[in-house]
Amino acid sequence: MNDRPDLTVIILTFNEAIHIERCIRSVEPIARQVYVIDSYSTDETVAIAQSLGAAVLQHPFINQAKQFQWALDHCAIDSKWVIRLDADEYPEPELVNEISDRLPRLSHDVAGIKLRRRHIFMGRWIRHGTRYPLVLLRIWRTGQGRIEQRWMDEHMVVEEGKVITFEHDFSDDNLRDISWWTEKHNQYATREALDVLNGKYGLFASDAAMIEQERFSQAGLKRIVKERIYNLLPAFSGPLLYFLYRYFLRLGFLDGREGAVYHFLQGFWYRFLVEAKVMELERVLTPLTDRESRVVKLEQLTGYSLR
Repeated sequence: MNDRPDLTVIILTFNEAIHIERCIRSVEPIARQVYVIDSYSTDETVAIAQSLGAAVLQHPFINQAKQFQWALDHCAIDSKWVIRLDADEYPEPELVNEISDRLPRLSHDVAGIKLRRRHIFMGRWIRHGTRYPLVLLRIWRTGQGRIEQRWMDEHMVVEEGKVITFEHDFSDDNLRDISWWTEKHNQYATREALDVLNGKYGLFASDAAMIEQERFSQAGLKRIVKERIYNLLPAFSGPLLYFLYRYFLRLGFLDGREGAVYHFLQGFWYRFLVEAKVMELERVLTPLTDRESRVVKLEQLTGYSLR
């Protein structure tokens, strides 16, 4: 234990028995403490996590951002560093070695570390179509990081200090089937539709810290393009153009049959679904003339508390 980096891992879970052991075991060489924040799983997630030495806290789930910020506010973190992982993610062995070697030697002016994410879909590493590497801030000094409060596409940000990027990857490798994947993205589409409508109508507070701090980073530029160009395109033209860009211009077709499924579903179907939900919800909002009535109606239609 004393040879491990001074690092705490936080993992959000709900019915992740299929993934949680793999995730926790992958960080055993680098984690002094693992916290699992569970949304009242009905499978063996909690039992498995506890059997592997993780501290489990339970809290009702609203969205990823609120749940993770609750974790930062309520976990008794006494390490110098914190890392965020999803239950279906794990650091590759090369990244484990890099964290072990570099983290204890970083200068005090480094506040955050970005990691390279590789996405595994149907057992295949998706290397093309703008999907690799996705560079995300996932490690930060304790007390210097927070998560953006957004319904979708939330990112970690650090308030001050230098951010560097490690060389090696962590993997996002979900083992569930396509039915589960499409249902999850159906839920994501509702949340993203809320963010799109909020951008148009100013219905609730929106956190733009990542753009303000990392305007020229990969994630910052992607969000700027989405909010200031993509969301303003004529109805339903964006999903088609985005898919064609990813699949042909950015060589997504090189990802094989699994890649064809992934790029079509994630690059076209999901984006089309978001626009359809925006259209459906906007038809209900348009006759309403004040912010409060629109928020109330959205809460009724989506089941989410927006205040």
